[in-house]
Amino acid sequence: MKKSKTVISIILVSAMLILASCTAAPAPSDYYNPINGVIDDAANYAIPSEAEVPAGLPTGNYDPEKKGIVENQFIKTSENAVSTFSADVDTASYALLRRLMKNGYSLSEIISTAGDGIRTEELVNYFKYDYKKPAENELFGVSCKLINCPWNEESRLLTLGLQTEKPESRLPNNLVFLIDISGSMYSEDKLPLLQRTFSYLTSNLTAEDTVSVITYADGERIVLEGCAGNKADLIQSAINSLKAEGFTNGEAGLKKAYELAEKYYKPNGNNRIILASDGDLNVGMSSVDEIEKFVAEKRGQGVYISVLGFGYGNYRDSIMETIADKGNGVYYYIDGEEEAEKIFGTDLLSTLYTVASDVKLQITFDSENVAEYRLIGYENRVMSEEDFKNDTKDAGELGAGHSVTVCYELKLKEGNETENEGLFDLSVRYKKPGEEKSVQNDYRFNLSITSDPDADTNLIAALCELGMILHNSEYGKNLTLDDVCSLLEGHDYGFDQYKAQFAQMIKELRIKN
Repeated sequence: MKKSKTVISIILVSAMLILASCTAAPAPSDYYNPINGVIDDAANYAIPSEAEVPAGLPTGNYDPEKKGIVENQFIKTSENAVSTFSADVDTASYALLRRLMKNGYSLSEIISTAGDGIRTEELVNYFKYDYKKPAENELFGVSCKLINCPWNEESRLLTLGLQTEKPESRLPNNLVFLIDISGSMYSEDKLPLLQRTFSYLTSNLTAEDTVSVITYADGERIVLEGCAGNKADLIQSAINSLKAEGFTNGEAGLKKAYELAEKYYKPNGNNRIILASDGDLNVGMSSVDEIEKFVAEKRGQGVYISVLGFGYGNYRDSIMETIADKGNGVYYYIDGEEEAEKIFGTDLLSTLYTVASDVKLQITFDSENVAEYRLIGYENRVMSEEDFKNDTKDAGELGAGHSVTVCYELKLKEGNETENEGLFDLSVRYKKPGEEKSVQNDYRFNLSITSDPDADTNLIAALCELGMILHNSEYGKNLTLDDVCSLLEGHDYGFDQYKAQFAQMIKELRIKN
């Protein structure tokens, strides 16, 4: 008996020593206990009634605040030859669309459910393309192609790609996981999937990293504070213990998350909040404007905030996008473990490490060659020409290894349809992380039309067509899924599992319709 007691004592002391590097927060009775790995009073976790649990995907628009996308129009270069907008590497729209296709939705059901909220640039930017790598001492590699526009024989399609390089070494991380555990997070595709998603990240952290975990529902709770990243089992056990309960006070959670991010701030590291939620903020700051103002005030402190969206039913896309956009982060939608592994495994460095902040692009078309132009996508990223050189204007962020793809539909002047000298100038402004003054890079392009587009270019064109179909575009009224599929035919996408998956899903969607 004495020997058993001695062994138990040793185990308890060892466990306490392991936790010594993690600051314990004042714990309420229903708090996660990292010593024994259980909830001290599980009865305090309210289980939502059947009526409160989302019953699946809705038939109406998934975000009541989303007013729909107002498509960019053609602009005459004689009136305004300059196009300015913020970079965007969010991919949430594609993962959301993939979920609908996997769940067997028809095209008409996809359009009625989420079509107005699916952003074309997020479809295009989900995939990796064979873009030119940055030259020595350059941040961006720039690639561009000009092809005959597949949906309009009188137009040309310009694709422009910017590619950043992955770093040779990683920075230490100060991460705050801000997790929504409100009642709306109860379903399998929300909190349980969220818990599995974070396992991919926690398994990739090291002793140089610091992790804090905060939950929010009726109020906020610090579950784990200042824990070394190499204690993956401890961190994941804390996350796995969480249960869904109560309302959604996102305001309290956001405030506490920024407090901890500032407390453990790493001057030469990556300081980031990772918010995981269905975006249904029904207590505290609930409007997009309120949240935008709060997050915008905080971004100047060197703490980024990225957003992971889960579930459906009451999903609030506009709130999730706003938080990531105004908080200098990236917005992802997790439709399954495949996406979780991609974000926190394959694309980990791009997900965590920002290499350029407030990235703005400005294209100046040559009015001698280009009669009209139309930016495809980026509708809520368009900026005024004056904002381009205004360093106080917020714009998008690019991570290590990220690429940005931009597409224009062009109407060239008569006689210039084949060879084009000085078609356009590109200027890119960005800030190095932690700096307040922007750097500007300028590029000049002379292009000729490519008559035989490669697999990547045709995939980009197909995604543009799909976006137009989903938005009932006035510029693609006669487009069908047959047109989308025809652009993919004859190309082997088997080398890329995500491209191959998309090609197969579009074929299946066409058959269903």
